[in-house]
Amino acid sequence: MANNLGDKQWYIVTTYSMSESKTADNLKKRIESMNMQDYILRVLVAEQEEPVLKDGIQAVDKAGNPKFKMKNLYPGYIFVEMIMTDESWYIVRNTPGVTGIAGSSGGGQKPSPVSREEIEPVLKRMGIVDDAMYSRYEAGDAVKIISGPLEGTEGTIESIDRESGQIRVITLFFGRATPVDCDFSEIEKL
Repeated sequence: MANNLGDKQWYIVTTYSMSESKTADNLKKRIESMNMQDYILRVLVAEQEEPVLKDGIQAVDKAGNPKFKMKNLYPGYIFVEMIMTDESWYIVRNTPGVTGIAGSSGGGQKPSPVSREEIEPVLKRMGIVDDAMYSRYEAGDAVKIISGPLEGTEGTIESIDRESGQIRVITLFFGRATPVDCDFSEIEKL
């Protein structure tokens, strides 16, 4: 099956809350069994590791290691990167656990893909960065730090190092311009 990889887009698939991982696994199995790996490229449940707190303090296991749990950032949704064809659309929407695809108006109309600007923060929160994301950013752009100790801080990009994935952001601390080095996955454009 030949395809045009330039046509790949992200879609939001709806499912029952608390069954996102099972639905994603069902879809991955269908992709493999129906040989659709060239059309349905990635299936993601947007989860992020967070510390387990007990009485406001980080819980630890018997060995003294900090405990963590996975938190679903978007309950009821999974994210699918695919090339929209009649067959790929059919496979996704008929997977056990899938209740719909956001942007589909019904009546046989194919759903609309999610824009790059909308999906990028979701991917970054999961630590997924691809080369296409860098093209949207340049020195002088206003950004917000979305994770880490400086989460919520706004600033301006001073420099971007694509090789290391490091971004230098100029922020204001106590009225002074202060450079902060961040990972590319920790920022989003304002």
